[in-house]
Amino acid sequence: MLRRLPALPRRIATPTRHRHRATWFPHPRAGLQVLGRDQSPRWDEPGTRPYFTTVRRYQTQEIGSSEDSIRDNTTSAQPSAFVTEWTRNLPTVCPGCGAHSQTVDPQSPGFYNAKRAQKAADKEQARKEADDVFHAALQAGELSNSSPQQHDTRPLQRGMSSRASNPQCDRCIDLHHQSRGQSIIHPSMQSIQAIIEESPHKHNHIYHVLDAADFPMSLIPNLQTALDLPRLRTKNRRSKSIRYMKGRVAEVSFIITRSDLLAPKKEQVDTLMPYLQEVLRDALGRSGKKVRLGNVRCVSAKRGWWTRTVKEEIWGKGGAGWMVGKVNVGKSALFEVVFPKGRNQLPDAKRDELGAAEKEVVQSLPSSANSAGDLAEGNEGLESKQDALQETELQLDGKNEEDPDDEPFDEDVDASLLPPAQPETQYPNMPLVSSLPGTTASPIRIPFGNGKGELIDLPGVERSNLDTHIKPEHHKDLVMKSRIVPDQHNIRPGQSLLLGGLIRISHTGGADDPNILAYPFVPAALTPHVTGTHKAIAIQTGVHSASSHGREGDPYTGTVPSIARDDDATKSRILSAGSFPLEWDVTKRRSGPLVDPAAGKQKAANLPFVVYSADLLIEGVGWVELVCQVRRRKPPASIRTEDALSSLDLDEEGDQQQELKFPEVEVFTPEGKYVALRRPMNAWTLGGQKKVAVSRRQARPRQSISLQKRKEGGKKEKR
Repeated sequence: MLRRLPALPRRIATPTRHRHRATWFPHPRAGLQVLGRDQSPRWDEPGTRPYFTTVRRYQTQEIGSSEDSIRDNTTSAQPSAFVTEWTRNLPTVCPGCGAHSQTVDPQSPGFYNAKRAQKAADKEQARKEADDVFHAALQAGELSNSSPQQHDTRPLQRGMSSRASNPQCDRCIDLHHQSRGQSIIHPSMQSIQAIIEESPHKHNHIYHVLDAADFPMSLIPNLQTALDLPRLRTKNRRSKSIRYMKGRVAEVSFIITRSDLLAPKKEQVDTLMPYLQEVLRDALGRSGKKVRLGNVRCVSAKRGWWTRTVKEEIWGKGGAGWMVGKVNVGKSALFEVVFPKGRNQLPDAKRDELGAAEKEVVQSLPSSANSAGDLAEGNEGLESKQDALQETELQLDGKNEEDPDDEPFDEDVDASLLPPAQPETQYPNMPLVSSLPGTTASPIRIPFGNGKGELIDLPGVERSNLDTHIKPEHHKDLVMKSRIVPDQHNIRPGQSLLLGGLIRISHTGGADDPNILAYPFVPAALTPHVTGTHKAIAIQTGVHSASSHGREGDPYTGTVPSIARDDDATKSRILSAGSFPLEWDVTKRRSGPLVDPAAGKQKAANLPFVVYSADLLIEGVGWVELVCQVRRRKPPASIRTEDALSSLDLDEEGDQQQELKFPEVEVFTPEGKYVALRRPMNAWTLGGQKKVAVSRRQARPRQSISLQKRKEGGKKEKR
C-alpha cells in the first residue's frame, strides 16, 4: 500500500504539467508521453525534455487508479503499516543509478520491492532478538562460571545492513551481484546540453572523459558546439583562460581513463602524454591545430595514477563539475576516486585558521571591484593561500557572498531537468560501476565542501559497439580489464588475422610483398588466429567462398571458435571497412641498437630499410598494432644525374610519389563499422613481453661427450 499523497499545489496542477507516470516528467510545452512499461521517453526526440522534481509526493504516483492492482503488484501480503513507513523512508533518487524511486513498475529503473524490504527487515529483527537473548545470558552468567559483573554490559553492536546503508534499487542490486540488467535509453547531446543549462551554479567545469582502450574513438568532436560552450584556449599568449557565456563560466578538460592499459608503469604512461596530445589534436580536426591542450589528464582509477591531482582540482574549483562522455568509458569509476570525500567538516582550530586567512585575502583585495571576475583578473599575483581559492568565486563561511547566482536554487519550488542532490555527507554513496552500457539512468548529484560545489555524473552518450553482433555469454569478456601482453603474429601475403572469428584483417599485397607483424591488444574474447584468407572468410561468414577449391557455398564445419551470433543477420552482413595504409615511419623506434649512439651514431635515414606502422582501433574493445619492414628504394640513376632545374618537372615528381607505396591491410567487420586508424603508439616496445634477467635464465640442456659416445656404441672403426 502506498502512503497517502498530499494535495498538489495550484501552480503545478495544470494538465500539461501534471501529466506524468512514475518518475519522468515532460516539458510543459512538449505534451508527450513519459516513461512506462511499454512506452518510454525518447531523449533524442526534439522538444522532449523530461522533468525531475524533489517533491516526494511524485515519488509513488500510481499508473492506474485501482489501489488493489498496486497492492497485487508490489505489496501483496505485506503489512500496511510497514509498507507505508518503508515507502516514506525511501530515498528520492537511487544513489546507484540516479533514477527516481518508485514502487510501481518493476521493469523501470528506480524500482524498490516491498517484499525484499520485508525479508531484510525480518532478518534484521531476528538478528536483534538473537543478540538480546545472548546479552541476557551474559548478564545472568549462564555462559560461564564467573560472576555476571565481570562481563561487559554494553549491548552487541552490529553493522547496518547493506540495504539500509546503501539503499539501491532492484536494478542496481541485480547489476552488482548478478551482472544482469537492462540498458537505459541513451541521451543525445541536445539532452545533455539542456541538463547542463539547468545548472544552479555560475561556475561549471566540463570533464570530457575518454577511454584509453580505443582512444580517440570515444571523443565527441563537436562537444563545444553541441553544448554551446566557449571555444578552447588557443596557443596565443593573449588568449583568455576564463570566458563567460550567458553569464556563466564553462571550462572543458579532457580526462583519459584506464591509462593502466597502455603501459605497465606510471612513468611510461607519462612519457606518452605528448603522443596523446598530438592524437587528440588530430581528432579535433582543423580547430585542434591551434588549441593549447594543457588541460589533458591521463588517469587510472584502478591504480590511482593522477587521481589525486584531479581530486584537488575539483576541490579547488568548486561550483559544478560535470562528467560527460560516451557509454562505458569509465565515468562512474572515475567519479568514485576523484570525489573529495571526508572534507565537509574540519576541526575547529583549522576552520578558524582557514577562515582568518580567507578574510585577510578579501581585505587585501581592491574595494573598487564590482564582481568576482574582476577580483580574479586584477589579482594574479596572490600567494599560495590566496590561490587555493577559486579564481572566480570566494568562499566565505561556506557561502558564496560575491556570487549569489552560484547558490543552489530551491528545487521544490520549480521543476527542473536535474534530479535533487543527495544529502551532503562526508562519505556519500557512490554511483554504481558496471560494464553494462547505460548503467546511469539520470544525473547523479553529490555535493561537497558544505555547499562549495558538487560533482555530477551524467548518463553516457550512445556509441556503436560489437555487443549486438556477438553471443550474450561473451559480452562481459569483451571489456579489457587489465593490460594485455600480446603475442607476435606474422601475416604473410594471402593470409588473414581473425579476431574471435568476427573481425578479419587481410594482407592485400602480392607474393613478393613483405610480411606484416600484428600485435593484438584486445581482450581474451577476441582470440587471434592466423590462417589463409579463403579459410578466414569461411570462418567469418560460415560459408566457403569461391576460392575454396570447389567447396563454394558449403557451410564451414571446422573447429576454429567464433563469438559471432549464429543467426544469419550477423554473418551475412560482413562488409569491408576499407583499406588502411601503414603510413607512419617508426624506423628509429624499431631499429634498436642500429641507431643507438653507442653503436656508431647511425642515422635511421641511412639504413637500407624502412619500418612502417599504424594502430587499428576497435571501438570499445582495444587496438591492433601493425608493423611492416620494407626495403628502402633508391631513386633511379637517370634522376640522380639530372641537374637541379630538370628535377623540378611535375611529371617526374609524380612518378617518384607513385613509387612510394605504403603497405596496406583490408579489414572486414559486421556492417563495415567499428574500426578506425591512428598513428602508432608503439605499445609493443613500451610494454611488451617482460624480458627475463640473464641471471635467472635457465641454461639450455647439454649432454656430456661421454654420454654421446656411449649412445653411439663406442668408437667407430676406421674404414
